[in-house]
Parts: sequence; C-alpha cells; structure tokens
Amino acid sequence: MTASSMRCCRRLSRLAALAAFWLAFAAPLVARADGIEVQKAAVITAEDGYTLEAEFEITLTSVLEDVLNKGVPLYFTLEFELIRPRWYWFNQKITNVRQQYRLSYNALTRQYRVGVGKLYQNFASLSEGLAFMSRVRMREIAEAGALSKGGSYTAALRMRLDTSQLPRLFQVTVVGSRDWSMSSDWHRWTVSP
Repeated sequence: MTASSMRCCRRLSRLAALAAFWLAFAAPLVARADGIEVQKAAVITAEDGYTLEAEFEITLTSVLEDVLNKGVPLYFTLEFELIRPRWYWFNQKITNVRQQYRLSYNALTRQYRVGVGKLYQNFASLSEGLAFMSRVRMREIAEAGALSKGGSYTAALRMRLDTSQLPRLFQVTVVGSRDWSMSSDWHRWTVSP
C-alpha cells in the first residue's frame, strides 16, 4: 500500500468517526422539534361506555418555557370528536369532548403543577409535568350502546396551547409569533366496535 492510499484511508476513517458521532449525539438534538405531536390514540370499549387513550409528545419552545418559569400559567386544550359518516345526509356527531390542562410553576416551592378540571398534581420538574399531560386517559367519551356493532366511525384528536387564556399583555405578543403557536395536527383514525 502506498503512502497516499494510507492517508486516504485515515481520512475516510476520520469521516466515518465524525459521521458516527453526529448520528449518535448531534442528530437527536437537531431532530427535537418544539410543539405537540400525537404519538398514538385509541377508543377502548369498556363495560360502562367508551374511553379514550392517547399519548402525545409535548415540547415547549424556549419562549414558553421562560414565560412559564416566570409565573405565567399555560393552558392547553385537548379536543376529541367521534363522527359517524353518512352518505345520504350530514355526518352524525356522536361526541365532542374538550378537556383543559393548566400548567404552572411555583417559584417558592420550585414545583410545576398540572391541573385538570378541579384536580391538581405537583411535579419536581417540567419534564415530569409534561409527561403527565402527554398520557391521556378519558373515561366515558360515549355511553355504552352509543356505537353500533359493525359500524364505522371517524375519531379525531388534537391538543393545542390556548392563547386566549393568557394575560392580555401576552395576547398582543402572540399574534403572528411562531414561538407561541403550539398545536398538534388533527389526528384522525377509524373506529370499528
């Protein structure tokens, strides 16, 4: 082997090592996108009705994280609808459910708090609070017998930051800003009981 081919092999091995480093460490950091994404969702049949189980990936923008850590609560709205498509008339809406989450930070206790309705739970870190919000288990989205056996229904789900719940000063800042617009796309799937 000549000296020039040895240098070429060393360069290739350095490039391969650099590429391996990039894939192992840097690429996951770049791939992390701020926002909300539906990971999976399902309508489950229970004895007393139907329940919704869903998982989201929620990543706050640096602006939202900064505002939250300064004491401004963030409100997220989960929207779910179940529709029976009909070819001869308008679609029939079986259920339309909304659930609101309130994410806040208490500087005195240094804890994050997630509220769902009148229930609250404290967390030591933001990631724990977001993980709690990411796992949705809604009971009784529809009563037993609301869906007919063998029928086909369309379910749709999304979660979004509700900017209308922010203080008025922030609502002016929100208009047209990508840092404040957090919403998953509508995730649609077919439900066949």
